[in-house]
Amino acid sequence: MRTRTTVLLGVGAAVVVLGGAAVVFGPGLYADWSEDRAAAAPTLDARTGSTLDAAGLDGTWDVGAGSFAGYRLDEILRGEDVTVTGRTEDVTGSVTLADGSLTDAEVVVDMTTVATDVPNRDAYFRDTAIQVAEHPTATFVLTEPVEVPDAAGAVELTGDLTVRGVTQPVTVDAQIGAEGDDVQVVGEVPITFADFGVEAPSLGFVEVEETGSVEFSLALARAS
Repeated sequence: MRTRTTVLLGVGAAVVVLGGAAVVFGPGLYADWSEDRAAAAPTLDARTGSTLDAAGLDGTWDVGAGSFAGYRLDEILRGEDVTVTGRTEDVTGSVTLADGSLTDAEVVVDMTTVATDVPNRDAYFRDTAIQVAEHPTATFVLTEPVEVPDAAGAVELTGDLTVRGVTQPVTVDAQIGAEGDDVQVVGEVPITFADFGVEAPSLGFVEVEETGSVEFSLALARAS
């Protein structure tokens, strides 16, 4: 049985930090300012409970409001480490479960709306790093069936991640939880940007690490 999951992730890349801010405030203060604005890693909501009725989850589920996807990376600004996160809530799709396993899913995220707190960085991400005019979406396709665990918690997803037209095999560390007809799946996958044809920029006053991660939180509701 081939399981397909398409998760649109905002992977990758790269960054133009506002040089004026670094000059005015200094690299240390700018690093602290940016760290304060980095989004927390996605986690299961407390309402998702501690047990899962795998058989009761059989059916089709829609990706709905409250879902997001994006990237996390580290910049080095004049010797100071800065963590950057980009996010979008433009996530749609559906997931099918049968006999307690994930059997088919397709989730699409609009890469053109992935954003941070710095417009210049976002313009570089869209136009240069990802080239969204040619590659407006990214996908994760599950290549092995996944059994839903009996308790809310870890599950490993194996599949193919496609970003910027390049497909690479990846393993996603994910968690799943449920409360009634609300199901949440969160996860991350480490990536090396060069594997997807993305060059981490070095602009003198700022460098981007060559590795990062894609993150997602999917809020699923039973299809009507």
